Amino acid sequence: MAKRVFLIVLDSVGAGEAPDAAAFGDQGCDTLGTCMRSGRLNVPVMESLGLRHLPGTSFQHPEGKPIGCYGKMQEKSAGKDTTVGHWEIAGLISERPLPTYPEGFPEEIIREFEKRTGRGVLCNRPYSGTEVIRDYGREQVSTGKLIVYTSADSVFQIAAHEEVVPVEELYRCCRIARELLTGEHGVGRVIARPFTGEYPEYTRTVRRHDFSLEPPGETLLDALKAAGKEVIGVGKISDIFAGRGLTGSYPNEGNRKNMERTLDLAEKHFEGLCFVNLVDFDMLYGHRNDVDGYVEALNDVDGQIAELMGKLGPEDLLIITADHGCDPGFPGTDHTREYVPCLCYGKQLKEGVDLGIRHSFSDIAATIAEDFAIDFRGDGKSFWLEMIENVDD
Repeated sequence: MAKRVFLIVLDSVGAGEAPDAAAFGDQGCDTLGTCMRSGRLNVPVMESLGLRHLPGTSFQHPEGKPIGCYGKMQEKSAGKDTTVGHWEIAGLISERPLPTYPEGFPEEIIREFEKRTGRGVLCNRPYSGTEVIRDYGREQVSTGKLIVYTSADSVFQIAAHEEVVPVEELYRCCRIARELLTGEHGVGRVIARPFTGEYPEYTRTVRRHDFSLEPPGETLLDALKAAGKEVIGVGKISDIFAGRGLTGSYPNEGNRKNMERTLDLAEKHFEGLCFVNLVDFDMLYGHRNDVDGYVEALNDVDGQIAELMGKLGPEDLLIITADHGCDPGFPGTDHTREYVPCLCYGKQLKEGVDLGIRHSFSDIAATIAEDFAIDFRGDGKSFWLEMIENVDD
């Protein structure tokens, strides 16, 4: 039984198109394959855990015996965004997709939002986050109106210049939107998107903040907290779960600093889960079709994973996975419907165990719960015993 579990979500690092990719318009997507084919990917640590052994992937090239346990997972939820992906990792499958708005939000929602915030609205349609501030930034600065936009995901995003709309005021407007967007209009996330600079060189800042729906059922986080375990969120975890089920939280500061925080936590004594989201892959590179940036970020994190493995005790467990894909080499800038990797490491685990193809991300939650001997399995099936018993017999 583990004392500590470090669960790291490489946000959007998919492992090839899922069987239902065509239903999402994503045939041919392959995030890790794109990175491998760049010729610049250098992730020896993840490869040592079994990354190149993942079955049925374009980059499968098994050499030697991995020191970890490995497999890939198919998402069962009706969506391909951060919210439902993380909820499923935590044991909760979303049977119905969260609402999206390809034509913009209904007029009655926008008018009520303007009334409650006291500010007008610009745009109100799907847009790239960098392009929307380029196209509407000057008008936002001159009028004080809020740029409201969405994407293929279930999001209501609000952008404003920090010198015109202070960040706390922007957060207040987001909370108002969160109160409005419930029921049939219950989007997964309301996102504050502050920016700075002068036209045309506006840049988004790190003070982004997500205001998520609460999960509609019990998650692994709730169960661990109720059992008296520590549940520490690093990065966007608190945002994604609306703060629920956590005993401690460290907000997103980017991949490198989030991993540095995780390394610090690995030196502390606690019993429970450290749940980490590394969002830069998705936010900075996947959505911007930046293959080189994506690859460099993976290379960087791989080195920090090596540091983390060196700090693990004999009863600690490391799980590395993802929440969806966002292939930087695929047409468009939206998330992609993909399998995700599942790489596990611990000194108490067997080496080289092939976990196969898991039929839900929620198998991770069931596995962690069984490891901690708590009465929770959620919507998943544990693979804990596969990793600690000799499956070759």
